[in-house]
Amino acid sequence: MRLPDFKEARTRDIRDYKTVEFKVEDSIKDKYKGMTFHVKTYGCQMNEHDSENIKALLKTIGFTEEENYEKADLVLLNTCSIRENAHNKAFGMLGRLKHLKEERPELLIGLCGCMAQEVSVVEEILKDYKFVNFVFGTHNMHELPNIIDKAIVENKQQIEVLSRESDLVEGLPVVRANNYKAYVNIIYGCNKFCTYCIVPYTRGRERSRKKEDILKEVEELVRDGYKEVTLLGQNVNAYGKDLYDDYNLANLLEDVAKTNIPRIRFTTSHPWDFTDEMIEVIAKYPNIMSHVHLPVQSGSSKVLKLMGRRYTRESYLELFDKMKKTIPGVAISTDIIVGFPGEDEEDFKETLSLVEYCKYDNAFTFIFSTRKGTPAEKLEDNTPLKEKEDRLQRLNEVVNKYFLENNKKLEGEVLPVLVEGISSKKGMYYGYSETNKLINFSSNKDLEIGSIVPVKITASKTWSLDGELDG
Repeated sequence: MRLPDFKEARTRDIRDYKTVEFKVEDSIKDKYKGMTFHVKTYGCQMNEHDSENIKALLKTIGFTEEENYEKADLVLLNTCSIRENAHNKAFGMLGRLKHLKEERPELLIGLCGCMAQEVSVVEEILKDYKFVNFVFGTHNMHELPNIIDKAIVENKQQIEVLSRESDLVEGLPVVRANNYKAYVNIIYGCNKFCTYCIVPYTRGRERSRKKEDILKEVEELVRDGYKEVTLLGQNVNAYGKDLYDDYNLANLLEDVAKTNIPRIRFTTSHPWDFTDEMIEVIAKYPNIMSHVHLPVQSGSSKVLKLMGRRYTRESYLELFDKMKKTIPGVAISTDIIVGFPGEDEEDFKETLSLVEYCKYDNAFTFIFSTRKGTPAEKLEDNTPLKEKEDRLQRLNEVVNKYFLENNKKLEGEVLPVLVEGISSKKGMYYGYSETNKLINFSSNKDLEIGSIVPVKITASKTWSLDGELDG
């Protein structure tokens, strides 16, 4: 049994990381043929991609996927710990699974992902969720085949959570969610330690993959006909800092662009690490999409300091203006937290004024959610929940105004759209533009899912656009 330890997770000593190749042991390869699994995913794109690896790992030992969790032999929750809502959803699902296991005692239940790295979560599972068969964290996903085998053979709860990062594991199998868009990890972990964020404790320090391994993966995707790749990391802008003296995200973006894959995206960025060189590379290559997610979190320099964000309102706006000036037609989205401890009405008004200035194309807005074990947990919070909810409503009224305003500017334009499927609207397709706008559109002919087609925008809404195939 290996239990998480936040004290150890906080340690940030310099370590040498090896790159090792994944290999499943012959003794358990296809051992559980005939059994089925269901993976339920919570959280970010990194978790979604982890689930693609998890499904493939399960298949190496013989499992096949079952869409209905109530019929599966194994149900695995891949969890998120960023906000309390995702945390509560996972525990709510465990409650439903408890009743299912009472009906089917042979059901295997597992929990993994960021919540598994939290000391309080594992303590709660040990105390009140003894029916959970196994738990593993973000640092040892590659051990999943052996963990499941041990849980079945020993018929005893397995808690296998590393508090520190393991070596980088290459060659993990993957089951892609579709055949035209793909996630590619480029860096793991985060060294920023924003005071509200638990990610550095659950995902570890920043560790970059070798550029050769990344480019090899992208080139294979190009050969397989993929149209879009999203480069992933908790802080992609820090790519290469731990590995190279003279190679960074700007260089990697340029090399990925030269593979000629039609569309390149990257997420998530931290304003602190966004360089002029990156901006120039994005502007230079048409296959690097002109959409940047640039989380601001607050428009108040005072609150930003309390958050440990290491930039000011002024430096953020300087970066924002530089992007708008340099990258043709760039759309910028953001994250904003309201009600952070220490935020008063004047601080909130600074956030509103920043949004009025930036006129974001999209924004993810949240009320501050305390995460146990983070420095922000110790900050005094005197703002009533009702006032926080009022601020969120006022903020959303402003951001929504600009979502619609920006969308209206696109009416009459013809945009290249990656076709993703049939829309819920009868007879319409849906897909995304280069600036990540959702577009529902009609077509007078059958279209291939995964193709990129010209669409004329005919109407705008707050969250989407309507259009028709052009030509």
